[in-house]
Amino acid sequence: MSEEEARADVNSRCPRCGGGFHCGAAEARCDCFELRLSDAQRQQFSRDYNGCLCLKCLRELQARPRDPQTD
Repeated sequence: MSEEEARADVNSRCPRCGGGFHCGAAEARCDCFELRLSDAQRQQFSRDYNGCLCLKCLRELQARPRDPQTD
């Protein structure tokens, strides 16, 4: 993939890390659909971040132990 094609494939910017990524949610197919996130995690991410997160950040956050104080 050329640099120009890679840039064209980026349609979102992650609010957590600032990295660019392609969000396919509007196309009904996004890599994040494969992640198993709890309702509490989804709600927390919605409170903490404005917009979609990249797959790398979602995986990092998903792997974190839950904090009962904030859930």
